[in-house]
Amino acid sequence: MKRRHFLKTSLAVSTLAGLGAAGLSASAAGKKKEYYELRAYHLKSGASHDLLDGYLQNLVIPTLNKAGSKPIGVFTQQERNGNPANTEARDPDTVFVLIPYPSLEAFAKATRALSEQIQAQEASSQYLGAPKDNPSFDRIDSWLLLAFAGQPRIELSPYAREKKPRMFEIRTYESHSEIKSLKKVEMFNAGEIETMHEVGLGPIFYGQALIGRDLPHLTYMLSAADQAAHSKHWEAFGKHPVWNKLKNDPKYADTVSKIINRFVVPTSYSQI
Repeated sequence: MKRRHFLKTSLAVSTLAGLGAAGLSASAAGKKKEYYELRAYHLKSGASHDLLDGYLQNLVIPTLNKAGSKPIGVFTQQERNGNPANTEARDPDTVFVLIPYPSLEAFAKATRALSEQIQAQEASSQYLGAPKDNPSFDRIDSWLLLAFAGQPRIELSPYAREKKPRMFEIRTYESHSEIKSLKKVEMFNAGEIETMHEVGLGPIFYGQALIGRDLPHLTYMLSAADQAAHSKHWEAFGKHPVWNKLKNDPKYADTVSKIINRFVVPTSYSQI
């Protein structure tokens, strides 16, 4: 069996239980789900982001856009006081990159195209040519995600499309078992996603983690014009009857064992 076919088949089987269409909006039903790569470039404490910014802006984003991946988001963490009910991760020296792919084949094509560009520009790139004793980054984490049926593609709010002042929240929900993680995906598809849109939380994407560390989990991103608006939208969500019905449904009990949230802002060249 060819490697690509094996990977595609394995991922399809692993997510089958979470792909039901019940409760989906008319706009979401029947649309093909995207794949996402969420990268975290960890830099040494206090290190300049200039080399990484130049690499992402001038090489990575144009190459991946040409291969069909767009829009691509690049974010850094926003300092603020977190919600004590959650675990707010502090990553001041980490740059997060969100890359959408329309299919696994597109993911393979884009990866190959980027590898070719990296090899072609190695000699002229300060980022790629950094010496061993002073590397451009510490480590890179990467997760492959599959979009939820309830929001199969990236959606941008007006202020995000128009590049107006904006902030984002990346939320990761870990689960203690695979079935509970799938039930949480089902819960989102059953009305949680639509409710988040209704109250103005501005969801950008929802993704079930297929490959990466700390599995099983899911990750999604919300948006707002500013922190005050975001807090107001969360308050409306907490009072919404659909959310309260879902959270009190016994079949969705104990689906989340840990919540990690990060408040981030886009770089000047981010397409989200």
